[in-house]
Amino acid sequence: MDIFAQIIAKELQLPQEWVENTLRLLDEGCTIPFISRYRKERTGGLDEVQIASISNLNERLKEISRRKETIVKTITEQERMTDELHHRIDATWDSTELEDIYLPFKPKRRTRAQAAREQGLEPLAEILMMQRELEATTAAARFVKGDVKDAASALQGAKDIVAETVSEDEESRQLVRQQFHRDAVIRSKVAAKKKDTDEAAKYYDYFDFREPLRRCSSHRLLAMRRGEAEGILRVNITTDDEQCISRLKRKYARGQGQCRKLVEEAVEDGYKRLLCPSIETEFAASSKEKADDEAIKVFSENLRQLLLSAPLGQKRVMGIDPGFRTGCKVVCLDAQGNLLHHEAIFPHPPINHTMQATMHLKKMIADYGIEAVAIGNGTASRETRQFVEDNIKNLVVEKGNNTSGNYDRQPADGNGHRIGIYVVSEDGASIYSASKLAREEFPDKDVTVRGAVSIGRRLLDPLAELVKIDPKSIGVGQYQHDVDQTKLRHSLDQTVEMCVNSVGIDLNTASQQLLTYVSGVGPTLAKNIVDYRREHGAFTSREQLKKVPRLGPAAFEQCAGFLRIRNAENPLDNSAVHPESYAVVEQMADDCGCTVTELVANKKKRDGIDITRYVGDNIGLPTLSDIMKELEKPGRDPRKKIEEFDFDPNVKEIDDLEEGMVLPGIVTNITNFGAFVDIGVHHDGLVHISQLANRYVKDPNDIVHLHQQVMVKVTGIDRRRNRISLSMKDV
Repeated sequence: MDIFAQIIAKELQLPQEWVENTLRLLDEGCTIPFISRYRKERTGGLDEVQIASISNLNERLKEISRRKETIVKTITEQERMTDELHHRIDATWDSTELEDIYLPFKPKRRTRAQAAREQGLEPLAEILMMQRELEATTAAARFVKGDVKDAASALQGAKDIVAETVSEDEESRQLVRQQFHRDAVIRSKVAAKKKDTDEAAKYYDYFDFREPLRRCSSHRLLAMRRGEAEGILRVNITTDDEQCISRLKRKYARGQGQCRKLVEEAVEDGYKRLLCPSIETEFAASSKEKADDEAIKVFSENLRQLLLSAPLGQKRVMGIDPGFRTGCKVVCLDAQGNLLHHEAIFPHPPINHTMQATMHLKKMIADYGIEAVAIGNGTASRETRQFVEDNIKNLVVEKGNNTSGNYDRQPADGNGHRIGIYVVSEDGASIYSASKLAREEFPDKDVTVRGAVSIGRRLLDPLAELVKIDPKSIGVGQYQHDVDQTKLRHSLDQTVEMCVNSVGIDLNTASQQLLTYVSGVGPTLAKNIVDYRREHGAFTSREQLKKVPRLGPAAFEQCAGFLRIRNAENPLDNSAVHPESYAVVEQMADDCGCTVTELVANKKKRDGIDITRYVGDNIGLPTLSDIMKELEKPGRDPRKKIEEFDFDPNVKEIDDLEEGMVLPGIVTNITNFGAFVDIGVHHDGLVHISQLANRYVKDPNDIVHLHQQVMVKVTGIDRRRNRISLSMKDV
């Protein structure tokens, strides 16, 4: 652990003590959210991102360590291990350097050099490398025997050995690697037979493309690699071959006469046939890995923002999955998201049962006390929103009316609440509606009803609903199907876990899927919690968690602080205060001459507390400060409040757009090259990173966030490819 801690601390520029303590906590089975929230004294207050970076680097170093063991074992079995070689392997933690050390010993398929060695030509190769004999043919004549028919064959075999030796030499590889680092160029060309096909059109920008590899952005590289995988593009990475060959010749060809000439020929052959392709493959892999990491980072940040989208809260909601020919699927949900009613209405062409749809819509609102409407953003979304708005925009639901609808036609005032209308992303709703989970929850309902339920629930609580869907199906990624899927899954799971635990979960209403992501819980315990809740009724205290089968002390320690119990007898059970700190809060209340409940309710008493008095061996100022913030507002939701949004009513199709128009839009996706914005024409426009602000922007997330409402100017329209260019400058 010490060497790992040193390396990680140096790379992340963190104090080694904090890193060592974090690694110990991780080895003890603590989760990242738990460490970040409840072990600040030991980690110096590292946040979840920093702890995740430590964890990921630790895993990478463990992988290198396992690779070292394999390499040492292989070389030892070949009886070629030396003390110096063993020391070099032990000393390096660079995977590229490690593989360079191992390369000459790595078992490989039968090569030309191997065949030459078997013919006894290695001494001749050594003679060539020493370059002392002016006439190499004379030396080669001594090796003409067996399968070696003449001196020319002997010299060719010796050259093959020299070529492989040069290609496997660490200094040679580093020399060529440096050249690639400096001036490698990535090129793509369209395959001739694919040039005029429809599937090739989206790769038009890469039909004849070249760019220095070090400047090639991740989205361009991934686009080229996808085109290559589809057989549309041919992609390669090149450098200045002549310069590389010249430098290698100066290194190896230092003698005179025929030996020097033969070594130069071998060096050139080794470079072109072995060394250059190997380094090109290495750079193709490393550049792809870097692009993957950037794309995964973008996807994870978008997912984080999406999961932490503003919830409506516990309201009675109508969810509508809009459609033309098949009608609009409508569901009515109670404040907990339970399905109360469903039906289909047909207000749009070609059926046009507008009056009937209006009557049914108003009846459902009245019968089920609907307080808000969630409309999917797919086909017919704009038309459905207009239909709903025209018919219910002035309806008012009275306060406290939970079972029936008593409305009037007057605008909302102090005696009631106007029914809000919200457009909700449908991405992934069809995936959920056809999933095993949806079938288990609604076995007698078809996929359209399940999809509408998902749309309604996304308005109530996006986090609780979206955790049921594979993040890759949510539609906020960048080339997510082209990146390393293991890395992507790991990163997305970490993101979901962090979001769930940062918000906190209602223990008595959370689904099994949501509970799965709570710190220390996992799928098995999540099922056990739900089963226990179903059998024994709602939890009344966190202590009851200890009665759940297989939820032992370690799991309780990890999860308890992130699970909330509304209206619990102990108000701390509905807060982020961990049970291990209850005694401290109780001591504070005793010292103030009141109960914990009174302490939570009385700001004056809290303001009078000197938290330094409560510092102890197991609790410090960071935790005490967190406790005081939580007592101020127990169970606070860190998410923002939801806002309604309207598109420009005069713009519905791409043909309605004109350059120079300024329109309202909503951010649907963020990439490292800009942000996509929905302006209500069925095709998202792109605000390039250079058009986000009147200043240099390094990261689009510094300017915009997912689902943000923005004003944009139309700067370009490509109707053939349905591409819209937008700007946020001076808007």
